[in-house]
Amino acid sequence: MADTCSKDPRLAALYDPLDPDRSDLDAYVRMAEEFGAQRVLDIGCGTGVFALLLADRGIEVVGIDPDRASLDVARAKPGGTRVRWICGDATALGHVTDLGDVTAFPEPQVDLVTMTANVAQEIADPSLWRQTLRGAYEALRPGGRLVFETRDPARRAWEEWHREGSYRVAQVPGVGVVESWVQLIEVNRPLVTFRGTCVFTADGQVLTADSTLRFRERQEVERDLVAHGFAVEDVRDAPDRPGREFVFVAQRP
Repeated sequence: MADTCSKDPRLAALYDPLDPDRSDLDAYVRMAEEFGAQRVLDIGCGTGVFALLLADRGIEVVGIDPDRASLDVARAKPGGTRVRWICGDATALGHVTDLGDVTAFPEPQVDLVTMTANVAQEIADPSLWRQTLRGAYEALRPGGRLVFETRDPARRAWEEWHREGSYRVAQVPGVGVVESWVQLIEVNRPLVTFRGTCVFTADGQVLTADSTLRFRERQEVERDLVAHGFAVEDVRDAPDRPGREFVFVAQRP
């Protein structure tokens, strides 16, 4: 499912209730354990679901995201003080804003860098993508790994992005019933644009947000990783969407 209503800061608190099943993160938790990661940088951490899963296991986590409202939600969750939350993106590592205070990112001793869910595809601009890979590389210790997923363009996931296939209803405490769905707007390969809609049934308020994802071919991603110094260690299947996504495991030599 494409992210719904995650762009409007008023809806950051609704992101988790509208997408409660995050079993897709189980594979990333297992990989953190597989690689013996003790320090993790989670790029595009959003409301902190994955970062907190790792922190619960005693892993030191830095979560970075450009959306301050989402970070506010993450910080307020149980255990939120155990994670270092940074407002910014991987292009700004070293001079980002840490919830209002200028700070320096730690020395490059991170064991694992992750980009879960739509994060890698949301970095649609080629220049920003290259800067993100560079930032991830510089944050990793030698031998550390970058792990992220991206949909296989051949499976044409966007064909399922319509109201009938994505409609959901959630009862949100303190808010009431919220309806949400996504609708495809434009396919201009490799870019795909869709609109997320949320309706608050209590007062009929409607909020929409448009998003664009970049569908990269496997060979393109591998070339980009190698060009930025990574060794492509593995390309795995996504357990929650078998045959539909690539999960890249790239190592800093």
